[in-house]
Amino acid sequence: MLTANEIRDSFVKFFESKGHQIVPSAPMVIKDDPTLMFTNAGMNQFKDIILGNHPAKYRRVTDSQKCLRVSGKHNDLEEVGHDTYHHTMFEMLGNWSFGDYFKKEAISWAYEYLVNVLKLDPKDLYVTVFEGSPSEGISRDDEAAGYWGQFFPEDHIINGNKHDNFWEMGDTGPCGPCSEIHIDSRSEEEKAAVPGRELVNKDHPQVIEIWNLVFMQYNRKADGSLEPLPAKVIDTGMGFERLVRTLQGKTSNYDTDVFQPIIKVIGDLSGKKYGDDEKVDIAMRVVADHIRTIAFSTTDGQLPSNAKAGYVIRRILRRAVRYAYTFLGQKQAFMYKLVPVLIENMGGAYPELKAQQALIEKVMKEEEESFLRTLETGIRLLEKTMNEAKAAGKTEISGVDAFTLYDTFGFPFDLTELILRENGLTADVKGFEAEMQKQKERARNAAAVETGDWVTLKEGETTFVGYDYTEYETSILRYRQVKQKNQTLYQIVLSDTPFYAESGGQVGDTGVLVSEFETIDIIDTKKENNLPIHITKKLPEHLDAPMMACVDTDKRAACAANHSCTHLLDEALRQVLGTHVEQKGSLVTPDSLRFDFSHFQKVTPEQLREVEHLVNAKIRENVPLTEYRNLPIEKARELGAIALFGEKYGDEVRVVQFGSSIEFCGGTHVSATGKIGMVKIISESSVAAGIRRIEAVTGAKVEEMFDTVQDTLSDLKALFNNAPDLKAAISKYIDENAGLKKQVEEFMKEKEASVKNKLIEGAKDINGVKVIKTVLPMPADAVKNIAFQLKGQFTENLFVVIGSVFDNKPLLTVTMSEDQVKAGLNAGQLVREAAKLIQGGGGGQPHFATAGGKNPDGLSAAVDKVIELAGF
Repeated sequence: MLTANEIRDSFVKFFESKGHQIVPSAPMVIKDDPTLMFTNAGMNQFKDIILGNHPAKYRRVTDSQKCLRVSGKHNDLEEVGHDTYHHTMFEMLGNWSFGDYFKKEAISWAYEYLVNVLKLDPKDLYVTVFEGSPSEGISRDDEAAGYWGQFFPEDHIINGNKHDNFWEMGDTGPCGPCSEIHIDSRSEEEKAAVPGRELVNKDHPQVIEIWNLVFMQYNRKADGSLEPLPAKVIDTGMGFERLVRTLQGKTSNYDTDVFQPIIKVIGDLSGKKYGDDEKVDIAMRVVADHIRTIAFSTTDGQLPSNAKAGYVIRRILRRAVRYAYTFLGQKQAFMYKLVPVLIENMGGAYPELKAQQALIEKVMKEEEESFLRTLETGIRLLEKTMNEAKAAGKTEISGVDAFTLYDTFGFPFDLTELILRENGLTADVKGFEAEMQKQKERARNAAAVETGDWVTLKEGETTFVGYDYTEYETSILRYRQVKQKNQTLYQIVLSDTPFYAESGGQVGDTGVLVSEFETIDIIDTKKENNLPIHITKKLPEHLDAPMMACVDTDKRAACAANHSCTHLLDEALRQVLGTHVEQKGSLVTPDSLRFDFSHFQKVTPEQLREVEHLVNAKIRENVPLTEYRNLPIEKARELGAIALFGEKYGDEVRVVQFGSSIEFCGGTHVSATGKIGMVKIISESSVAAGIRRIEAVTGAKVEEMFDTVQDTLSDLKALFNNAPDLKAAISKYIDENAGLKKQVEEFMKEKEASVKNKLIEGAKDINGVKVIKTVLPMPADAVKNIAFQLKGQFTENLFVVIGSVFDNKPLLTVTMSEDQVKAGLNAGQLVREAAKLIQGGGGGQPHFATAGGKNPDGLSAAVDKVIELAGF
């Protein structure tokens, strides 16, 4: 029986024998593409080729691509683990043709690989073809059906609808019909009873799609119409985990050697056995699936967070934690302990896992511990909500309450339902779903973008000249209109551009397009599918006119200084902290720089100063820039150039060198380090488990910072009569203030004791209870001390209500002995009701509670109201 690793290898070797170039998997986390957060299909790394933005280096390509999906067809995150064949992170085996072969070869090679190489029985295979769409003028894909007919009888070739058999990249762009290959893994008895063709695309767990052959032959325009693609594309994707399951004769992906080693360790750690209990099995499948997603996303540079892609990863991790918490009895962090077995099984194909093992485990452990604390908080809040519902005679908590727990405190709705069931309660599911829908609509409205078709003025590709020029003669190739948040912008593609498009952490250039007729402001430059796009608020009136593209050189120079400084910081941090330091992100703007790096503890002030001194020494050396363009990647590695984990590099790269600092980089840089001027680190902080962040400024911004510091010092000296030794003067004032504060505290203690004694003297005996009521002009802490002293002195038959005012803020304080609580009195309920008279609210424990308000004039009435409600 072939292992998973052998199956992966056999696929790419087969297509290599058919003239395909084997390429490595792109990172699972996508950077520099605003249209996607994650690689969700094998074709993502080839989008710029498919869209015609760049020529294909190889006409035929094959690979195994790590992917992540949490939504879309059959991929709702909340369903993963409940069935046997859907995942968040999965591998997609694929082969591509860019304007080379088409349907005939794609179909015949798919059959050859599955039947001749892997020895699958063709009787168990079914294929689908697009049935056509008369409304769009597309007929049935008889061409594909004809090729399939050479291998399969007619009853194994099934018509499929647009949903299943017409693939589209998005609302616009390349698209075309596709053929899915499905396999029937049922028993012979089941096959005899119901033909497999009747179960295709019916969500049967044993009749599943394993391979999809996409025939891209159209381009979808913004008005919905289709036009033929000039260069047709073959894009196939086969689910690796499903193929392994089929070849290993299993009925579940989770029973294969892809997941079983992980599930075994989960069982060892939890003391549970897979196969004994369905709920436990689901939890094990969830954890086994999600551990892969979190580990791979971390190696690709995406850490859990509260925004965008980071939020998706955090949500996946927390889903695994809550299943382990609820069904595997894991009240402590334990998922990070699964990382070694994951690396043992997948580290050969993906060596980045082993290289980043310490970081993966650190991130996972801290995230687990954080969420377990959140779960405990959520459970306490839910218990409070349940008690209030029961006290009101209700058997259901509102959808709003359930959504608040989910949205504000991160408490999962399914766990809320589980705990409610255990306590004989339910949640208003429709109310919760309504609140969730409102949130989705708010997010959708905020992100809604209406994109027009590209209007092509002339054919061609963009040439970037920005490393050598900040002004360059150019012309417009194409443009389109984009509407978002009631704002209309235009995206312009130029034939030649000196404008750097936002990528690698560096913000995009701004500037102007100048012709003899007009000047158009370029407000930003972005990169979409590797295509530089210039954003303007209006279009030139003379679109065909020759133009000069002019970069804002002041902003460019500031950005270049900050970007070069990040390289020097990277090297200095490795010198001071150790070679384990790796860049995990950066932001380079004209105003400042931000540099994220792996390190497992706070960087000390002394270490920061040493780093700063090393960088400034390198700046003063005025080390010249050595730049290597289009350098073969192996030569770059021989130079010792540092590459970033999670970045996709081609066969040729750009390398930037300042002396001993050598890095892969596509950004803009100073011609020599002296142009940075100086660097000053302004902060060091933690951004995630095992990740630290340095923020710094350079050049003129350092001068501005020092000016501010000097002005502040001058102001401080003036406050202390221009004392020659400012530190000594401040220390003296602090000591004097501490002495005065101590005197005040002693005075307050004496006053509290005096007031307490007078209250005891003025107490009334009502039905055997010592009742004390008063209004005092004292701060809250003093009133609290008096109340507790009274309760400590009189452990029985005591009831105290004190109204106090301080800084014109009224406060109501109620305390009583425990026997009064047992008799039915509740301080929290009493202050809540009486606080209405001071226009406020509050609460507390049955024996002690306080309430603040806005109306001091109602304080006496509020005190009397407490006495009245208590029955004294």
